[in-house]
Amino acid sequence: MTAQGLPMAVPAQDLPARIRIHEVGARDGLQNEKRAVPTEVKAEFIRRLAGAGLTTIEATSFVHPKWVPQLADAEQLYPLVADLPVELPVLVPNERGLDRALALGARRIAVFASATESFAKANLNRTVDEALAMFEPVVRRAKEQKAHVRGYLSMCFGDPWEGPVPIHQVVRVSKALMDMGCDELSLGDTIGVATPGHVLDLLSQLNEERVPTSAIGVHFHDTYGQALANTLAALQHGVTTVDASAGGLGGCPYAKSATGNLATEDLVWMLQGLGIDTGVDLDRLTATSVWMAAHLDRPSPSRTVRALSHKE
Repeated sequence: MTAQGLPMAVPAQDLPARIRIHEVGARDGLQNEKRAVPTEVKAEFIRRLAGAGLTTIEATSFVHPKWVPQLADAEQLYPLVADLPVELPVLVPNERGLDRALALGARRIAVFASATESFAKANLNRTVDEALAMFEPVVRRAKEQKAHVRGYLSMCFGDPWEGPVPIHQVVRVSKALMDMGCDELSLGDTIGVATPGHVLDLLSQLNEERVPTSAIGVHFHDTYGQALANTLAALQHGVTTVDASAGGLGGCPYAKSATGNLATEDLVWMLQGLGIDTGVDLDRLTATSVWMAAHLDRPSPSRTVRALSHKE
């Protein structure tokens, strides 16, 4: 599907040689689909993503089905993909979710915190500090089981209820997640309002507070068309983990202004043009997103998917 030799690789100075893509399409991408996606379709989606070269694929969430009905099949799905030779992180909201995940052999888990009080209340029905207190035993027990723990932090750049989010507020919650034992931090632009300067300032202030760039991933939404620009800024700072969703699937069920995640194909196209290695086969990834779009009965929002799948 890709035209021969395109995109032409023209490396830029001071960028990482390789990027790890944290693929979130199977969890974040599908979580707020209104129509139930069959478990076997989800499993095949994950298999195809692995076949395209993605090595970290977030599989599901062990949240109560009342809150995210689309992911009610976590116990049925995880065993169908557990033998894949890739990392399969899962989201856990509390100790009960952790128990369910560990019982199935999951060894990469994630907790989901908020930088703002409004979103913590909407998403977790708790204050920011109450949510952190809830996560502390989850992270501790996960580490005791030798699991890798990722801390998601949402609303890092703006909040639909509170507006601008002070950087010191984001830094405080980031440090709390790292201090409780998280191995990795994912900074979420949940409503897609970040701009490159804001990204660089937040990353710099996190470094000043001894949160190393090597422990930081970025998670951008493309609401205002800034996701790739923000990603490039993060790469220039030295970030080497980028969250993306195959086909641009997803949003946030608790933030109505949030449109889709950064499309993995759009990210890979840019990185290939910069000569940055991802290990991803763009043609196979595009074919996977076209396949999933057919199951969802709508076209992929990814520009790269649309461009490549319409080539003669």
